[in-house]
Amino acid sequence: MITRFAPSPTGPLHLGHAYSAILAHDMAMAAAGTFLLRIEDIDQSRARPRWETRIYDDLSWLGLSWPTPVRRQSDHLPTYAAALDRLWRDGLLFPCYCTRKDIQTAASAPQEGAAMGPDGIIYPGTCRHLPKPSMRPTDCALRLDMAQVAQQISYIEKGEIHTIAASFLTTAIGDVVLARKDMGTSYHLSVVIDDAAQNISHVVRGRDLAEATPIHIILQKILNLPTPAYHHHRLIRDENGKRLAKRDDARAITTYRAEGATPNDIRQMVGLPAA
Repeated sequence: MITRFAPSPTGPLHLGHAYSAILAHDMAMAAAGTFLLRIEDIDQSRARPRWETRIYDDLSWLGLSWPTPVRRQSDHLPTYAAALDRLWRDGLLFPCYCTRKDIQTAASAPQEGAAMGPDGIIYPGTCRHLPKPSMRPTDCALRLDMAQVAQQISYIEKGEIHTIAASFLTTAIGDVVLARKDMGTSYHLSVVIDDAAQNISHVVRGRDLAEATPIHIILQKILNLPTPAYHHHRLIRDENGKRLAKRDDARAITTYRAEGATPNDIRQMVGLPAA
């Protein structure tokens, strides 16, 4: 078993992060496996070295350990670019010049209706049929053409081969963004490539990411990558039932540390047994 914890260095780790990291670590240790730490820093406009340093410090304080060097996404942008080139050559991507406001306006038109998918409002297809240049553009977003993807994905049921209906992929998931012009990639693409590169066998993450899992499995199929087992755990919430966020400094691990809490106190707060 190989699990991983993959935080973004954009703010302090809170109790929800502690729960996810400890759970992934403990599952791997119980199976005599390996726990990996990965830094998801593709958003360089928000990533900060001080937050990355604090991630290492907080997780070590919690008693977790991992092999080094740690994989940092910013070191692997050429790998993501190569995957985009492959998908572009296969005719599975199209350039998109829409702003968020454009998408909201188009999807909210009376004849359309704003359907929601894993990434929010399902893309209405505005740019899907625009002429495509021969070379993959880098000055715009790139979306996955789900109608084309449907022709490549099949599954076996009762010994018969079936294809996934294009209407399901386009109306329930939509043409998700795989590259943003300011990042060169996206969460969906980078996480799939990283998990394959690190031989992750079990992805342990919150239920808030469960809806993204079909997108990741689709990418694994069209890129010929293995599909790990997915374990979506409960979320840690505040007294009002709201999911914790990085801006909630009151529940940051460093805050509890400063107040004299121990690693086992953190485990007890999130409902895990003492180490």
